Amino acid sequence: MVKTVRILGIFAMMLFVWTSCHSVRKPSIYKKRFGQLSDGRSVDLYTLVNRNGMKVKITNYGGIVVSLEVPDRNGKWADVVLGYDRLEDYIQNNPYFGCIIGRYGNRIAKGQFTLDGKKYQLACNNFPNHLHGGKVGFDKVLWNAEPFVDEKGPKLRLTYKSPDGEEGYPGNLDVTVVYTLTEDNGLLIEYTATTDQPTIVNLTNHSYFNLSGMESKTILDHVLWMDADRFTPVDSTLIPTGELRSVSGTPLDFRKPTKIGERIGSEDMQIRYGQGYDHNYVLNGEMNTFRLVATVVDPFSGRKMEVWTTEPGLQFYSGNFLDGSIKGKRGIVYGHRSGFCLETQHFPDSPNHPEFPSTVLRPGEVYKTKTMYRFLTEK
Repeated sequence: MVKTVRILGIFAMMLFVWTSCHSVRKPSIYKKRFGQLSDGRSVDLYTLVNRNGMKVKITNYGGIVVSLEVPDRNGKWADVVLGYDRLEDYIQNNPYFGCIIGRYGNRIAKGQFTLDGKKYQLACNNFPNHLHGGKVGFDKVLWNAEPFVDEKGPKLRLTYKSPDGEEGYPGNLDVTVVYTLTEDNGLLIEYTATTDQPTIVNLTNHSYFNLSGMESKTILDHVLWMDADRFTPVDSTLIPTGELRSVSGTPLDFRKPTKIGERIGSEDMQIRYGQGYDHNYVLNGEMNTFRLVATVVDPFSGRKMEVWTTEPGLQFYSGNFLDGSIKGKRGIVYGHRSGFCLETQHFPDSPNHPEFPSTVLRPGEVYKTKTMYRFLTEK
């Protein structure tokens, strides 16, 4: 009898341990202090965790995705985005790691555009052009943050009021960006904005990915597929010429899964202008329809990333200007092409190309787009 009780006790303990290890996690959000700005304002870091154990850390400074942990084919977790461990590094030297880009993602030629007959001059912070919202874009402001959990998963709602004239843009712009860590291992990003004057808006996220989980490795063996028959060729300053050119017969054709490094050394003039890939692709499918537009696979880890969006364009950037001068998380040196970006967007310089999808937002209208980076594994 004693032996039977002892066996039952051992079984009960084993059952408790098993259920503890295999119980479904509850979606959660944790907040901690990340640092302080020079004016004394406190900056926070929010950790979102879904039922599967996937974890993303986001700060309300610039809306930056600081880390994103996903499993490989063997269940090993690793951080797949480039960035820093400290707020101070993001403030002092950030090549847009993980941040929200606005008011206007990508370039505007010579920082100039005309709207309703009035000419506007923006900062030329990427000479001779305007880039990613200017000298102090949305990547460098402190957002108001509201963490919560609903049926879709843990969420972080970020809001910011961009005043009329900020960085030269007209109108007061109220912006909301909601990050959701979904139960199917997606990082969903939803953008909305309203204005009290006609203005231009083109929001995106600028995360640098390396699916190997080892930032010291390049992304040249990653295999990319994009649902895009055309791209917008650029001049030597990376401003679109206005042409929508077929990718057929060019090194920019990723309609079949192709290693990023396979043609990156091409003598094609577009590749030379970008010093690699730094081009906007014209996505197939209907704009404003949420659709799968790209996949990237790291053959060594088996990690796969899907890109879903409602946007008409996708900027593929192959980390051409990472040069080993930046030490990132854990002191790792970010060398040439150690990360890639897939920035969902309207086209660069659209305000100066009426033939492109419009980026004009008027009072009474609502700017609304969404993008999801979803993570899976392949054997």
